[in-house]
Amino acid sequence: RRRPSFAPRPHKANDLLLCSKQLLLKSIFCMVPGQTRMAQQPLLSLPEFHNVSTGALVVTEPLNFWGGARVKPKDTKNSEPVYEPATGRVLCDMIPCGEEEVDEAIKSAHSAYLKWSKLSGMERARIMLEAARIIRERRDEIARAEVANNGKSITEAQVDIDVAWQCIEYYAGIAPTLSGQHIQLPGGSFAYTRREPLGVCVGIGAWNYPFQIAAWKSAPALACGNAMVFKPSPMTPVTAVMLAEIYKEAGVPDGLFNVVQGGAETGGLLCHHPMVAKVSFTGSVPTGKKVMEMAAKGVKQVTLELGGKSPLIIFKDCELENAIKGALMANFLTQGEVCCNGTRVFVQREIMPQFLEEVVKRTKVISVGDPMCEETRMGALISKPHMEKVLGFIKQAKEQGAKVLCGGERFVPSDPKLKDGYFVSPCVLDNCRDDMTCVKEEIFGPVMSVLPFDTEDEVLQRANNTTFGLASGVFTRDIARAHRVAENLQAGTCYINNYNVGPVEVPFGGYKMSGFGRENGQVTIEYYSQLKTVVVEMGDVESFF
Repeated sequence: RRRPSFAPRPHKANDLLLCSKQLLLKSIFCMVPGQTRMAQQPLLSLPEFHNVSTGALVVTEPLNFWGGARVKPKDTKNSEPVYEPATGRVLCDMIPCGEEEVDEAIKSAHSAYLKWSKLSGMERARIMLEAARIIRERRDEIARAEVANNGKSITEAQVDIDVAWQCIEYYAGIAPTLSGQHIQLPGGSFAYTRREPLGVCVGIGAWNYPFQIAAWKSAPALACGNAMVFKPSPMTPVTAVMLAEIYKEAGVPDGLFNVVQGGAETGGLLCHHPMVAKVSFTGSVPTGKKVMEMAAKGVKQVTLELGGKSPLIIFKDCELENAIKGALMANFLTQGEVCCNGTRVFVQREIMPQFLEEVVKRTKVISVGDPMCEETRMGALISKPHMEKVLGFIKQAKEQGAKVLCGGERFVPSDPKLKDGYFVSPCVLDNCRDDMTCVKEEIFGPVMSVLPFDTEDEVLQRANNTTFGLASGVFTRDIARAHRVAENLQAGTCYINNYNVGPVEVPFGGYKMSGFGRENGQVTIEYYSQLKTVVVEMGDVESFF
């Protein structure tokens, strides 16, 4: 491609210098002191990951990753089976990391951090953009692996992978802009600030968005010059390893993004480790409290993205068609397993009959089945115990007086290979009250609770009457009301005339017991960096002594 006439042509000596520097960086980054590793094929290059279909994938490769390679577990006695949600069969074994392995992974990350943090923002950006390009190129293969492990529809999984590479691309753009401030002081003296990385950060992911959450946590961390050790949910251990291998292929130093498998015990080892500077956790409120408590012992920075029971308020002056589509998006994405879902749907009494009629009609025709099929709109829940928990919430709702207008039962698709899958038909509940368990507690399944309201003041009081505060939504044509309601809803996000849209440029996080800190957007840089103030005296010291 021809160089634009206005662009200066680099000097040959500069070209040679740049080439030498890149070769040096590559040689440094690929060395792992004291270890000799055989060359490995990345998971996505293995035959079993080519065109994955439902019921076909079996993963036998080790799923720990540090020092630039997958690492065999030291002890397999505590292994747990991981199930494919759509079929109920065993997909792989999750073997948790013990203290020695966690220590190895963190020390590997620290060594990589010492190299990565010395690169300029532009150098880091170049490597991150390459990682984004690789993900974009292999989007469909990653999405199919995600579906096999998570159970969501292939259509949704492809969007999740797109969001992941967009997130990495976004923070690659921010990396070269990170800077401090210059402050002029009297007598020619001055001060300046430096925005510096934290060090080794820990990311603890959830099972509803395995690959996307790994990208959401790692992208801002790496952009700021940190390293990350990531622990996926024990129920979805596979695709985070693919991200680690993609980062390696893109050119990060070995150890910069590591993956350790495990449950609560492994998470505790990560939170307590003295070389960890920050913990970012996505999951339930009870586990989030434990993470915060453990991190506090080492005075580590913490970001918590926890649960929700978000309100969606639909006024009678809304565009009803959009409100109906918004309510479906607010409740049935990823089989309802989304923390920010608007599961308390408040509908103004005058339009309640037509709203319910249309919502039920559309819910009944949601295509539930093989999540690998393009026409499927709802896949399987994550596990059999979780499916039974969701069905238990629906049973309890009926006992407390709610009326099931559709769904709410275990669904068995016609395909024989799916007969043991964890499918539940999407459910709409009417006749709900604010004091019902289904209205107060997070179900994390395809269950929409619909409640009538009369006035704006009334519905705001009811919407805010919760310990959660992750998201909220309002549908109305009245622009003044829309902004007034958004101001008064106690939640980290408020959607106006839409729901569950999450551009990576926009911060995401909670109020109240839904957590603190933010993911995505420019502000997240502040949660993965720290400020140093440097004061420079240009004259003599004035002393009281």
